[in-house]
Amino acid sequence: MSSTLTPAAMNHRRLPNTWDLAAFVAVLGVLAAVAAAARGTVMPIAALGAGTIHLDPRYLPGYALRTTMRMFAALVASLLFTFTYATWAAKSRRAARVLIPILDILQSVPILGFLSFTVAFFLRLFPGNVLGLELAAIFAIFTSQAWNMAFSFYQALTTLPADLEEVSRGFRLTGWQRFWRLEVPFAMPGLVWNTMLSMSGGWFFVVASEAITLGNKTWQLPGVGAYVAKALEQRNIGAVFWAIGAMLLVILAYDQLLFRPLVAWSAKFRVETTAGATAEDPWMLAILRRTALLRRGGEEFGHLVGFVTGLPLRLPSLRRTSERSPTSTMAGDIVFSTIVAAIVAFAGWHTVSFISQTLHWSDLGQAVMLGGITLMRVVVLIALASLVWVPVGIWLGLRPAWARRVQPIAQFLAAFPANLLFPPFVVVIVTFHLNPDIFLTPLMILGTQWYILFNVIAGAAAYPGDLQEVARNFRVGGFLWWRRVIFPGIFPYFVTGALTASGGSWNAAIVSEVASWGHTRLVAHGLGAYIAQATDAGDFHKIVLGVVVMSAFVVTFNRLLWRPLYHYASRRSVLG
Repeated sequence: MSSTLTPAAMNHRRLPNTWDLAAFVAVLGVLAAVAAAARGTVMPIAALGAGTIHLDPRYLPGYALRTTMRMFAALVASLLFTFTYATWAAKSRRAARVLIPILDILQSVPILGFLSFTVAFFLRLFPGNVLGLELAAIFAIFTSQAWNMAFSFYQALTTLPADLEEVSRGFRLTGWQRFWRLEVPFAMPGLVWNTMLSMSGGWFFVVASEAITLGNKTWQLPGVGAYVAKALEQRNIGAVFWAIGAMLLVILAYDQLLFRPLVAWSAKFRVETTAGATAEDPWMLAILRRTALLRRGGEEFGHLVGFVTGLPLRLPSLRRTSERSPTSTMAGDIVFSTIVAAIVAFAGWHTVSFISQTLHWSDLGQAVMLGGITLMRVVVLIALASLVWVPVGIWLGLRPAWARRVQPIAQFLAAFPANLLFPPFVVVIVTFHLNPDIFLTPLMILGTQWYILFNVIAGAAAYPGDLQEVARNFRVGGFLWWRRVIFPGIFPYFVTGALTASGGSWNAAIVSEVASWGHTRLVAHGLGAYIAQATDAGDFHKIVLGVVVMSAFVVTFNRLLWRPLYHYASRRSVLG
């Protein structure tokens, strides 16, 4: 029997149905809730009094909505940053020499380091209005989301298969078409997983981002982070558990409604010639397919996106190095390096002048010594996390059904703020007289180890099914399979995950090296604690010194280890 639908049947399928009514009510409810919450962002700043945050659980839904809105606003900004900054770095050799070290520095600068200098700027944009504080909080969350997304996209662009590049040149795609039809689809699987991780990273630092301090004034924006901060301050265990429950529900909601469909959608961009392992579509996609109006709207939106990304718009193309003459390349490099060196020298001179106003060489020696202690913690924790999560990530990435089951759990664990573990850690350390330098260290890796897991899952999920089939046909197994088959395939993703985990660990040091529970405060020796204490004291000279020393450690460590591994991964990619 023919399965062709008659025109009447096709028209019937396009008529609104029960699923459309349910979707319309749900969308209308979400828009109404967002509009109601958005009104609180344009109120006078004086309305944020001391009693703004209430620990009554009835306020948690509104707080959760406000926090989620900030995180999605920061996520949109992170995507725009990723598509511009990472693309520029990947396509310009000279730009990469400056942009990638800057990215190394930015991902390691603590959230409080950004807040210390950006709050005044945003408050001047909207004087006397809460919107300035909201933008400062969104920017702080942006700084916890953008860097790993940019590194993921940069890694994908630098490991683009040569045969696909040749095909794009054969079809004479413009720069605009090449970007949207080749580069973005190729990077999509890894970018989607890193986007999920970025949302989790926003939760990890939400406590710091919703407490805005300027001089001797402190404001707490309504949100889950401010709720957690007040619960910890008042030692209210019940409120802490209510906050954990609210976080879990919100994470499950956007995982089911957004990220599961995105993961299923991104699977079609895998580079392979044979069918890989697949799983059933998530329920959200199934419901959308049953609607008529939403499905038709999605089709029209897809046509619009296709029209925009297929525009015959020629962007300024970047020539390859091989197409330039050695003389012009050398001369251009000299001029470029001279300009960059002059800018660095100018900035360095002003930084040194600012720091030397109140600090001395002994302060620099202290900061360097503390930085060495934090460096040892980072190295040990990244090594341990790699041994644990690389095998787990490969196993999950090769089994999409299991990956979807674990996905919300991993998101929740990645989002779990270290602050919520302060009570048990502080109580155990004080009760048993343990050393804070050792037993506060696990808090540093709590939120950053997931960079490794998520990137390895993305790499294993994107591994071509035809190469897996070849390995099975040749009966490659055991340690040889790990060494010759799967690890070379996921190695670029692992390096990206380890690189961002390393930078994130430096960032997390400011949270993990100082733990408070009520009036009990434990401090571990390290550069993160140094910056946290300077921030509490309002000592901007020590804040700048700590951030500069941390940036120097990160850049040096990345140049000696991660950058060589990154270039090696780009050359040895199984897709290249």
